[in-house]
Amino acid sequence: MTLPNRLEIKNLSLSRGGRELLRDLSFSLNPGEWLHLQGDNGIGKTSLLRVICSLAPLDEGEVLWRGKNIHEDLPLYLKDIFFVGHKLALKEELTAFENLAIECALMGVPAQDLDLKQALAHFGLKGREHVPLGILSQGQKRRVALAKLKLARAPLWVLDEPLVALDSHTVDLFTQLLEQHLNSAGLVILTSHQPIQLSGLGRVLMLSK
Repeated sequence: MTLPNRLEIKNLSLSRGGRELLRDLSFSLNPGEWLHLQGDNGIGKTSLLRVICSLAPLDEGEVLWRGKNIHEDLPLYLKDIFFVGHKLALKEELTAFENLAIECALMGVPAQDLDLKQALAHFGLKGREHVPLGILSQGQKRRVALAKLKLARAPLWVLDEPLVALDSHTVDLFTQLLEQHLNSAGLVILTSHQPIQLSGLGRVLMLSK
């Protein structure tokens, strides 16, 4: 019997460089729910997201997915998670189209050229698909990164400051995309210094020392 998609953080403690960031933190996230992590800079928001994505170690506690520690079957877990970091994982010498095509290959998502163009067009990049990223503005580069979400099939989205350098129209497009994902029983955990208006089941978790 397959358990439902559920993320659990149990009694997590985390330190970096000898400095304690988080202690005995626990929370859960169910299908259709979102969680907005907030707190001062340096409090551990990004470090926590990296732990959830298995990109960084923790001191104590565990991360559970579908009731099991993520390291029991890490390859399977990584297929169920999609991460957009604050630092964009894009190649400046490649075009927006090429970056998106590479991402789809890494995700194992079959995507036709039309799918890639439509994903970029959704974020206002029609006509810029074949321009090298190095020529694009920071806002346009961020939109290329977010276009990956149009093609992602993973149920759990982990997003670190996704609204940086975005105008209000693009924020609205991004919010609509999150709403669609949540309405399809997806899960979203994110950080943002800017407010995000989402309906449905969700909450803000304030991290503090």
